[in-house]
Amino acid sequence: MQISLIITTYNRPDALLLVLESIERQSKLPNQVIIADDGSNDKTSKLISVFKSNSSFKLLHSFQIDEGFRAARSRNQAISKANSDYIILIDGDMILHQNFIHDHEKRAQTGYFVQGTRVLLSQNKTKSIFKTRDFVFNFLSQGLINRKNAIYSNFLSSIFSINKNYLRGIKTCNIAFYRKDFISVNGFNNKFEGWGREDSEFGVRLMNKGIKRKTLRFNAIQYHLWHPEDSREFLEENERLLERAIDEKLKWCKSGINEFL
Repeated sequence: MQISLIITTYNRPDALLLVLESIERQSKLPNQVIIADDGSNDKTSKLISVFKSNSSFKLLHSFQIDEGFRAARSRNQAISKANSDYIILIDGDMILHQNFIHDHEKRAQTGYFVQGTRVLLSQNKTKSIFKTRDFVFNFLSQGLINRKNAIYSNFLSSIFSINKNYLRGIKTCNIAFYRKDFISVNGFNNKFEGWGREDSEFGVRLMNKGIKRKTLRFNAIQYHLWHPEDSREFLEENERLLERAIDEKLKWCKSGINEFL
């Protein structure tokens, strides 16, 4: 299966480098990696250029100018450049387990989007990783906050992964879907600005469209580097956009990926 991996980033090249290095170690490489850059400074573009010259995978840089937190629009622009049938989204501070892409590929299913989980790393552990460049983890590693999410097991995954539609826990830091399904709901809503709820609103429209949710556990593991919380300045307005999608059972947003196709 052709897979495009989309990585959202903004002015955190040190974290992005670790993520890219974890992709190099994948048991299965994606067909292309696209950096969805929400207006970073030149340090990020220079990093991508240097890494690209020696990379074992195809790497593209999708850039939009910095006009505040516009992750939804940035993802739409990046996905418009994707040439694969299947899309995996992660954030630029998520170090991937070596079987991350492989696991998503084997659990892809027509008519479903797949929601994965993440392991949270402590602030001290994150500082240590930047110093040592050692980012191979397991269940017993120090500095894991929600340790159970670090258990890797195909057997447990087959038991505890569920196919059930619900809103809680929809996160674009670890989510996968068919590109045609994404386009059928017009992707993310570009009206979302600032942190919060653009992922949930997208999930609502997918489910309203009849695309079911599969929650994947104990496979497709990723490790979230610590960072301070983002501003919640726009959360109230974003909550209203989410509530509208729920109340009106929306399947489409007016301003989405159509602006880039």
